Amino acid sequence: MATDTALTPGESPDMVSDPRRRDFLNIAAVAFPAVGGGVAVLYPLINQMSPSADVLAQSTTEVDLSKIQPGQGVITTFRKQPLFVRNLTPKEIAEADAVPVSSLRDPETLEQRTKEGHKNWLITLGVCTHLGCIPLGINEGDNRGKFGGYFCPCHGSQYDTAARIRQGPAPKNLAVPPYKFTSPTTVLVG
Repeated sequence: MATDTALTPGESPDMVSDPRRRDFLNIAAVAFPAVGGGVAVLYPLINQMSPSADVLAQSTTEVDLSKIQPGQGVITTFRKQPLFVRNLTPKEIAEADAVPVSSLRDPETLEQRTKEGHKNWLITLGVCTHLGCIPLGINEGDNRGKFGGYFCPCHGSQYDTAARIRQGPAPKNLAVPPYKFTSPTTVLVG
């Protein structure tokens, strides 16, 4: 039984006898532009989630340490959050070292929270790990709690001189952001 199917230009008799191949070619011809159009629509949506130039500019903070005397601290900003930079005294360092690490809720030594050779410079985010309040203790005259570090007035969390949680509802120590010393008196945070 012969078929009287007319061939279109570019078709061979083999293509006419295999309808699955023709169906695949038709589906592929329609799907390829649809996938390309989908990518063209999704790219701007995904690209807009990238940080803008002003956010990237705030991704690092440089701090001049030359004017911070032992026992003093300053507040600056890092990624729109308060950043505490404190020059610890030898007494504050000794107090932090005297605390048994096994007694801490979030066990870390002062050495783990500072850079080698710069044990006196404690750099932490000034955000309580309980509900995000700003603890007191960086400025002179602030309530530093009974452990001499920081005191959160919102719910009573108390941190020691190494900014480690010692009492109250906060679950973790004040966070130490990534930083490096670019000179003996300059630190780059971020």
